[in-house]
Amino acid sequence: MAFDLKGKRIYVAGHRGMVGSAIVRRLSSEGCRILVASRSEVDLARQSDVEIWMEKNRPDAVFLAAAKVGGIVANDTYPADFLYQNTMIAANIIHSAHEIGVEKLLFLGSSCIYPKFAEQPIREECLLTGALEPTNEWYAVAKIAGVKLCQAYRRQHGNDFISAMPTNLYGPGDNFDIQLGHVMPALIRKAHDAKLSGAGEMTMWGTGTPLREFLHVDDCADACVHLMKVYSDDAPVNVGSGTEITIFDLTQLVADVVGFEGGIKPDLSKPDGSPRKLMSSEKLRSLGWTQKIALREGIADAYKSFLRDRRLDFAREDAAGLHDFRDI
Repeated sequence: MAFDLKGKRIYVAGHRGMVGSAIVRRLSSEGCRILVASRSEVDLARQSDVEIWMEKNRPDAVFLAAAKVGGIVANDTYPADFLYQNTMIAANIIHSAHEIGVEKLLFLGSSCIYPKFAEQPIREECLLTGALEPTNEWYAVAKIAGVKLCQAYRRQHGNDFISAMPTNLYGPGDNFDIQLGHVMPALIRKAHDAKLSGAGEMTMWGTGTPLREFLHVDDCADACVHLMKVYSDDAPVNVGSGTEITIFDLTQLVADVVGFEGGIKPDLSKPDGSPRKLMSSEKLRSLGWTQKIALREGIADAYKSFLRDRRLDFAREDAAGLHDFRDI
């Protein structure tokens, strides 16, 4: 049976993150009441905080998009933080949702839960059939725990808890830090900085040969709302575009969108990660959802968002007397 969101109290955990904020935008047209909580109101890694807030606000449905996220460097630098915080966030919210009788919950996982050398395109059944990619296994283990918690509460208690596994996401609200961000926002930042400085080339991590799949975060949010409405089953559902691109070709595309006309230099001291990671989205397509935002269009939107945020940051710093405001 379809799950109607109209008139429901919907809690979006992680509403300030890239995915959570996109879900909030998407839910604005559903006629529901959106519930959010800042970190100062509730620490999602603390069980007592979560239980008190959930009991007080009693949402009808939950989108669990809260997570500590980052790229290869961040995962390698902060393995304990990635494993502990993400495991606690998932466990606290899922258990509390069960305790107060939440009607439906959608847990946002990640494509990194699948084995490094899984058969491509990666189907949902590949989960736990091989070793993980070492560069992000801490985050992956925590996300696998979240998927299994949803399955366990469904099996033991009959809770309508489901999981969605997004591919590599990008868009407004992303982390454009070169060291800590994911590949797409890091490339946008590199291309932008190289254009401003008049550099003759920009660096690209690794060989550029790995294949990756990308999905705009607003498409992901739309898919999650669709799944919340129509899907109710034990197995996770992949959320992806179904197309892939090499990191080198992606770098060229980003440079073209940003307007950087210099060359691209591989940095072979940096890791490539998995050689290929394309997810099968057949299950999602069979449920009636398709991607709407093309890659070039999405990159342009992400760059526009980056420029807007940079201007706001510079304006705040200028108001504080830190420097003279200038165009970026």
